[in-house]
Amino acid sequence: MLDSYSVSTYDYTLPSSLIATHPSTNRDDARVLVYDRDKDSVKHIKFRDIFDYFPKNCAVILNDTKVIKARIFGKKMSGGKIELLLNSPLQENLYSVYIRGRVKEGVKLLFDNSLEAQIIELKDDGTRIVDFSQNGKKIQTHQLFDILEKIGHIPLPPYIKREDCEQDKEDYQSVFAQNRGAVAAPTASLHFTQEKFSELKQRFETKILTLHVGAGTFKPVECEDIKEHKMHSEYFNINKETKELINSSKPILAVGTTVTRTVEYYARKKLQEGYCDLFLHPENKPLRVNHLLTNFHLPKSTLIMLVASFIGIEKTMELYKEAVEKEYRFFSYGDAMLII
Repeated sequence: MLDSYSVSTYDYTLPSSLIATHPSTNRDDARVLVYDRDKDSVKHIKFRDIFDYFPKNCAVILNDTKVIKARIFGKKMSGGKIELLLNSPLQENLYSVYIRGRVKEGVKLLFDNSLEAQIIELKDDGTRIVDFSQNGKKIQTHQLFDILEKIGHIPLPPYIKREDCEQDKEDYQSVFAQNRGAVAAPTASLHFTQEKFSELKQRFETKILTLHVGAGTFKPVECEDIKEHKMHSEYFNINKETKELINSSKPILAVGTTVTRTVEYYARKKLQEGYCDLFLHPENKPLRVNHLLTNFHLPKSTLIMLVASFIGIEKTMELYKEAVEKEYRFFSYGDAMLII
């Protein structure tokens, strides 16, 4: 019997050759491992055929967050180089960021387009609180996003060991992305072509919510007892139509862990907007989401623990072992798993 609270339980060996550094040539060429819980059976298919495996009576919820060019390079006033990764907006024009390079409170960082960031606070979790200004004037979030679009880089995940390129602007964005604010893509969504998205809406009731994925999604669980892990929080918004679906009894298929966490947070708190910090694992199972489409996740991550909340640890690790043996492609640009 595996210990569901031990982080070591969620470890597995992954050859580096299986970490996808680029997506499939065509989005829907990705492979999908389909696990049917009722039959305890596994099938291996292509994403283009996935709707044949969606339960016929389910509704599908997607995350329409849009990745911003959150990674920028600049310098300190002393001349030292600096790299900043936007994490999330906070209240009162403050922002949570990660900074590569040593900084002190009060220091100003200089970037292209006359953008400046002042260090307000150094947090124990490694984030820094900053405010941004341009030409000496404080700027609003939408203005910052406009500037980042001009000077920033796509924030590829840390396990993709290459610089971003022009193609990533399209590849690392879902075809239905609308609301700017994410610094990581909701990766299960990346397999949809425009045609598959249109087909989805024709064949299934389809709803949208927004959760702006933060850089904390890549943060590993570092404590042995996962109950001690402090979950990151991310801004979310659920519209009226999606709320009504969640409040109904119709089975829900969540496209991605971000949709799952948002729906489950609402199921517990009844909040349509706010900051979601829900940690799903085998001892905190889903209450409302019935089916899950997701990619393959990092060892010892909260995301693989979320998968285990649906199917248990033993089955999760068994399926991951099979995916490795069959040379599935892992992580953000990789293949997918469908749990029905």
